[in-house]
Amino acid sequence: MLPIGRTIVPDVIGEQRLVTLSTGDTVRAAVDMMTERRIGAVPVVDDGRLVGIFTERDVVTRVVKAGRDPDGTLLAKVMTPDPETLAPNDTVRDALDLMQDGHFRHLPVIDGDRLIGIVSIRDLYQSVVDQMGADIIMLAEGLLQG
Repeated sequence: MLPIGRTIVPDVIGEQRLVTLSTGDTVRAAVDMMTERRIGAVPVVDDGRLVGIFTERDVVTRVVKAGRDPDGTLLAKVMTPDPETLAPNDTVRDALDLMQDGHFRHLPVIDGDRLIGIVSIRDLYQSVVDQMGADIIMLAEGLLQG
């Protein structure tokens, strides 16, 4: 299978511990959580529905550059609203194309109307590398047997 043909679920995100915040959380709470978990983005959910995404880029451009106070600024004011999303059966290629076209590094994964995960460019890179390694081993074994 071509690495870019793998599907987002289960090939890329598998069993992921998803964390979310709400529009009423502060930038400080988001940055603290992102730093603690070593993640670059967090989905923003209200009433069980994805309403936005808050990323490292949002911190730089909408908080720091704008001179906002992270302790008093709510995510509702600085998140990226209504982000592009992926479906579970979208391929790695679909995700890479969407990321390239939109200049994104993170994409939420939605199943129907339910948020089930988030994919980063790092996740996609690792998936491609893993599959290529498996493909090389399979080809080498075939050559040795042939």
